[in-house]
Amino acid sequence: MDERISREELVKIYNIEITFFDELVDSGLINIQTENEVRYLLYKDLPSFEKFTNWHYDLDINLPGLEVIHNMLQKMEDLKQKNRELLGKLSAISDKYEDA
Repeated sequence: MDERISREELVKIYNIEITFFDELVDSGLINIQTENEVRYLLYKDLPSFEKFTNWHYDLDINLPGLEVIHNMLQKMEDLKQKNRELLGKLSAISDKYEDA
């Protein structure tokens, strides 16, 4: 079983509102596991949770803003990956013509 932390523990540790956690879940920004009506966040998802918490509480970014920023960063990462793939293909084609 993956290591996880309960919503209630996160609220205490990070000193956040429980509604903020629930809004992150409802918006799809974080995924949770539920067992016996207790909501858990997997440890592997803690960095994303911390990022959203910092943006919201430290930078005063509202939930729609968090969604926009998250989507833009995801698109940028997708474009970087596509760029790496295209550069790899271009390099392979270039090598093929150099050998000819």
